[in-house]
Amino acid sequence: MERGPVGPVPPERKSQLSTVKRLSWPSWMPIDPYILLLLGTVGLAALLPARGTGADVASGASTAAIAFLFFLYGARLSTREALDGLKHWRLHVTVLACTFMIFPLLGLAARGFVPVLLSDPLYQGLLFLTLVPSTIQSSIAFTSMARGNVPAAICAGSFSSLVGIVITPLLAASLLGSSGGFSADSLIKIVLQLLVPFLAGQVLRRWIGGFVARHKRVLGLVDRGSILLVVYTAFSEGMVQGIWHQVSPARLAGLLVVEALLLAVMLALTWYGAKALRFDRGDRIAIQFAGSKKSLASGLPMASVLFGAHASLAVLPLMLFHQMQLMVCAVIAKRRSHDKVLSPPVPAEESRIAVGTGRRSG
Repeated sequence: MERGPVGPVPPERKSQLSTVKRLSWPSWMPIDPYILLLLGTVGLAALLPARGTGADVASGASTAAIAFLFFLYGARLSTREALDGLKHWRLHVTVLACTFMIFPLLGLAARGFVPVLLSDPLYQGLLFLTLVPSTIQSSIAFTSMARGNVPAAICAGSFSSLVGIVITPLLAASLLGSSGGFSADSLIKIVLQLLVPFLAGQVLRRWIGGFVARHKRVLGLVDRGSILLVVYTAFSEGMVQGIWHQVSPARLAGLLVVEALLLAVMLALTWYGAKALRFDRGDRIAIQFAGSKKSLASGLPMASVLFGAHASLAVLPLMLFHQMQLMVCAVIAKRRSHDKVLSPPVPAEESRIAVGTGRRSG
């Protein structure tokens, strides 16, 4: 096992920290290449939507892919690291409050933009976007780039994803209700397709955790391929149902304006709110990047279960917000990396000390 400055570096932590390198793309490319793949998948669904038997096959494959995706999430999350991370509970409670309280409140407030900027279906998608968990990979990457508390970002993103499996469906039931296509059957599907595979991955992690860590790149391709399949299935159903005739260029422009405002408010609240709560610089950076973003990987599968044929409109705001947050946070992270700090940041390998004690990281 490789050793860091304070002892051995666990293989699972090395796997998570290597995400920083894998997430980077050429500086001249303003759009994440994966977003281009997502857009290409949407175009394919528009030109060649799955119909009839093909739609049934795509739907079954999508369901299986979602279950396998969350099984891998469960197999990757280290229970020991999660328990260690609880020692820095103030930071994680702050991130969870931003993700599952402040975001939804802003989503409810956005109802005032209907019908001037948003149509009702687009608003439902926007509200759903505010309910999904935070990201893991990009939160780690941007926190590292900005010289913040990387271990805290890892734990915060992991906790958010885990809590979101339960909280997001419950929030959807409360805030979206029948207007979002939510029902008791939807909750059962969420449990069977997301929570049960996740728990199975946790149970089997003792035996397959090493395999997952060794083949993280290949399984990463499986992750992304699963999401592309979910997108194709959702947008194919939307095309067949004629849902896309409800969206005009003006509505899309209005959606982008509202999402830009939402992102700006959350970035400001997470940064200055963390300062008011007396977090140090490294923790503030982790809170800003983990508390202001939403996960496409978690949101897409949930939307496909909750919204069915209307999932294409429900995930459109999330897809646009995802790209917007990547572009804006990349700029912020680069600026933060040039800020003057009183002391050098804590090395990423010192994860157990940094997360366990919540000490200053910059």
